[in-house]
Amino acid sequence: MEAVRVFVGTDRSQLLAVKVLEHSIKRHASLPVEVIPMCDLPIRVPKDPRQTQRTGFSFSRFCIPALAGYRGRAIYMDADMLVMKDIRELWELDFKGAKVIVQEELSQEQSHTALKLGAPGKRAKQCAVMVMDCARLDWRIDDIIGGLDEARYDYQGLMFDLCLLKEPEIRYAVPFRWNSLEHLDATTCNIHYTDMSTQPWVFPLNRNAEVWYEEVRLMLKEGALGRAEVEEQIRLGYFRPSLLRDLEGRSRVSGALGFVLRSWQFLADRAKGFVPHREVYMAKRARQAAGR
Repeated sequence: MEAVRVFVGTDRSQLLAVKVLEHSIKRHASLPVEVIPMCDLPIRVPKDPRQTQRTGFSFSRFCIPALAGYRGRAIYMDADMLVMKDIRELWELDFKGAKVIVQEELSQEQSHTALKLGAPGKRAKQCAVMVMDCARLDWRIDDIIGGLDEARYDYQGLMFDLCLLKEPEIRYAVPFRWNSLEHLDATTCNIHYTDMSTQPWVFPLNRNAEVWYEEVRLMLKEGALGRAEVEEQIRLGYFRPSLLRDLEGRSRVSGALGFVLRSWQFLADRAKGFVPHREVYMAKRARQAAGR
């Protein structure tokens, strides 16, 4: 039986988050799954600093057909996700002649949520979760970067308009429940902690953090993850210092008292010098400076 291939875009600061995502995928899967983290891929930097990656892995998704040997299908996911249902539903979506499947057209409420998070709204090509027909995608990353260098398109056109493909080659059929933007309910299959500054491992006040903590607690209990690994991420400045309190359940308090306690954690993290995604925001400031 062919394994479900899930390629995950990540940088070094989220490698442990990928491990949690992988555990959640495999725990619910009815098919064998292979998770391939894409970190520090050899992607050359565009000549124009304004066209560079917004994260350390923005362009990684365009490397997937080559990494997959230009055969079969693959799923792309961002690192900042947690899966709660069988990924088989995604894997078996029908391309219906398209080359990639992206998120379905958003409802008015979902579109409003997306806009608040800085993403395009209605009829958006939401590409944080994609199903790809690698055999029909002749993408080569050097050529794609060349298109940016030659101004055939810009970052917006590449990442949000998916201009490498014609409209009939794109199917809008990934259900919102498989890319649930900062939203959690009984139907959620994959919650996407898309707001980088409020992800559970960097921010103690995320309202949907508890399901992520529970996954990590289960991994610690099973031995799939060691406490020392979490402590190392904290030492490196990738995870917040107060995270251990949450994983130990010491902050599992609701209501006003819970809010006060988690606010105290936030302030304590900052007092210790923790800055969420420090490298990403430093790179953003550098792009802004170069664009002046």
